[in-house]
Amino acid sequence: MFIPSAFAETDLIWLDRLLARDAFVTVMTNGADGYPQATRLPVVYRRDADGILIEGHWARPNPQAGHAGPAVLLVNGPHAYVSPGWYPDKDAQARVPTWNYAAAELRGVLELVTDADAMIAMLDRLSAHYEAQVGGHWDLLPIQPRQQRMLAGIVGFRFRPAQVQIALKLSQNHPQANQRGVIDALTALDAPASHEVAQWMRWRRDGDPAV
Repeated sequence: MFIPSAFAETDLIWLDRLLARDAFVTVMTNGADGYPQATRLPVVYRRDADGILIEGHWARPNPQAGHAGPAVLLVNGPHAYVSPGWYPDKDAQARVPTWNYAAAELRGVLELVTDADAMIAMLDRLSAHYEAQVGGHWDLLPIQPRQQRMLAGIVGFRFRPAQVQIALKLSQNHPQANQRGVIDALTALDAPASHEVAQWMRWRRDGDPAV
C-alpha cells in the first residue's frame, strides 16, 4: 500500500481502533490462475505476547479456502471527501479536493486450522465476540448433528502479519486552521461517515482521552 510519509503511522493503537471499528476485512491471495483472489469475511483480532493474531474461516466451496502461504489482509477505516473550500488558505495555497481516510494493510502467512478442537475454540471466540456486540446469546454446540455438518463446511485459518502498514490521512499535513476548518465542515454535514472522520481527525490531532 502506498502511504506518503506524512500519513504513515506505526503505533498499533490505530490498528486496534481500526479492527474494533470494523473487523470485516478483505483477505487477498494469489490464485492458481495467476489472478488475485479476495474474500470479504469477519475476523477476530488480538495482540498477545507473540504479536498480532487474526483468526477467521472460509466456506469450503470458496476457491480461496485452504490457502496456506503468503497473504495480504486489508482493513477498512472511515473516509470522507474534503472540499478545498473548507481551508482558510484555499486561495493563497491553491488548494485542491482530496479524500481523508484511515486504513491498514497487513502482510504475512496464512496457517490452516485443521484440528477439530482448535477449530471449535476459534469459532467459539468468533461467535462470542460478535454475539456480545449485539446482546445475543447464541452458542456453538458442536454435539448437534446440524452444527457438525456446519463445521465440515468451513476451513479455518490463523494469520500473523510480518508487516503492518497503517495509513492515517487526516489533514495532519495542513496548518491547524485548515484542520479546524475541515473538522467543522465535516461535523456540520448530515452524514455519519463524515462525523466519524472528524472524530478521527480530533484523535489524531489531540489524542484520544479514552486511551
